[in-house]
Amino acid sequence: MIGYLMVGTNDLAGSLAFYDAVFALLGYRQTDDSGRYVGYGLPDKPEESLFYVTGPYDRQPATAGNGTMIAFPTPTLETLNEVYQIALKSGGTDEGAPGPRLDDSPTHYAYVRDPAGNKLAFYCDNVES
Repeated sequence: MIGYLMVGTNDLAGSLAFYDAVFALLGYRQTDDSGRYVGYGLPDKPEESLFYVTGPYDRQPATAGNGTMIAFPTPTLETLNEVYQIALKSGGTDEGAPGPRLDDSPTHYAYVRDPAGNKLAFYCDNVES
């Protein structure tokens, strides 16, 4: 259903430092660099970059979408907590500490905004970990 995701930034270097640190814990790395945008994906499938960071092509300031959020799975609760901490240490801001959110769901979530203000969710369905 989704071919790829792209978020805008006004500070590509700052955003790349954030995503390099966060995605390293999830097993993703930079797989595509055009000089204007950088793609991230799995190291063994670099041709399948799924997440891109770029400056806007219209040269207008990048702004975060209101109501827009991108979610990434984590394999364990430990990884969920580590990703959240690394995100904050790498220039992200807190939007909700790791923990359960819904009474009827065992899934744990953590929410941050990247340095450009884009909202990200990280979640773990494997709460036995």
